[in-house]
Amino acid sequence: MKSISKIQLILITVAATLLALASTFASAEIEKSRLDAIASDLQARVDESMLSGVVALIAQDGEIQMNQAFGYQNVEDQVPMSTDSIFRIFSMTKPVTGTALMMLYDEGKFQLDDPVEKHIPALAGMTVFVSEDSDGNFVTEPAGHPMTIRELVSHTGGLLYTPPLSGGPVAAAYSAAGINDLPNYTLAESIPALGDIPLAYQPGTQWVYSISVDVQGYLVEVLSGQTFDQFLQQRIFDPLGMIDTSFFVAPEKADRLARQYFPANGSLSRVDDGSFLKEPKFFSGGGGLTSTASDYMKFAQMHLNGGELDGVRILSEEAVQIMRSNQLPDAVKNIADLYPGNVFGVDFAIVDEPEKYNGAPRGTHWWWGIAGSWFWIDPVEDIIVIGMIQNSNILYSLEVHAAIREALYQ
Repeated sequence: MKSISKIQLILITVAATLLALASTFASAEIEKSRLDAIASDLQARVDESMLSGVVALIAQDGEIQMNQAFGYQNVEDQVPMSTDSIFRIFSMTKPVTGTALMMLYDEGKFQLDDPVEKHIPALAGMTVFVSEDSDGNFVTEPAGHPMTIRELVSHTGGLLYTPPLSGGPVAAAYSAAGINDLPNYTLAESIPALGDIPLAYQPGTQWVYSISVDVQGYLVEVLSGQTFDQFLQQRIFDPLGMIDTSFFVAPEKADRLARQYFPANGSLSRVDDGSFLKEPKFFSGGGGLTSTASDYMKFAQMHLNGGELDGVRILSEEAVQIMRSNQLPDAVKNIADLYPGNVFGVDFAIVDEPEKYNGAPRGTHWWWGIAGSWFWIDPVEDIIVIGMIQNSNILYSLEVHAAIREALYQ
């Protein structure tokens, strides 16, 4: 038997050390003290009547580290929050819509630098708002270039939101055209009307949170030949086993719907109107879905895994990488001041400067809903955090999100 040389021995030792380190990292768990701190923080907010209830679901390396419900899903009737309570996730719908669109990218149906008007001819020749004349008519200028799909998915295409998230004559015109009018107009009936409304700014020059994801939902319909809800159900929800995710809560599940509250003076006032208990006509890609923490975990884990879950591939690794990479034009360095240290991909915000965002690792991609629900996907530590709340104080919700990031990373 040949003797082992000194160099070979060193190589074997190094290999064994690396293998041991890899095993350590693969089995690493989030420190219990951090999870306890998160639980304590959330329980305190419920006890102070700042939140009605919470579901917190955290995973690392595909293993659940925390799955806990706090408080009530219905305060008046003292119905406890449950880990399978259903929430209006509002803008957490957006990454789902972006995923649907990128599935069609994988099929070669479009390129990111395609003009939107190539696929939605009704939006050809859009101009840019300058002012209103004395009769209330739009004064416009030509667009420097047509809005592209890359600009559409990164909120830089010239669109605004509907009121109250945006104001002014352009936003008012969206409402008049039926954009985001859930009960009365479909995507196909309203989105083409944008062609008669000017863009709010020159494409590629600003980041402005907008109805662009509802336009993406309509683009999915155009490119796939299916209604948006059918596409999501058949191509995403069914394959991933997202059994409680829909554009409305079915009657047999209505008792699981968490109610929405506004905290004030040490008490909670209910503010939801029950609109998510019946099927809408407008399937809002920007904010229409209801879901559970466990359903959304399946969606997020698919993304963290590079596009597949339990042997089911939803997206190519290339498409996933595009979604979690900065898509902002050169003229736009970052996004809103509410989100310091972040850039934007395909319907995800992306942490670019961790020190400005409570230490969340660079590349963490995330978003949230206007009722406070939030999530993030951390590809550095292989962590997914999902928090489900129904709270109408937007700034307080952002405070909650920051506190949980700090508890986990600092």
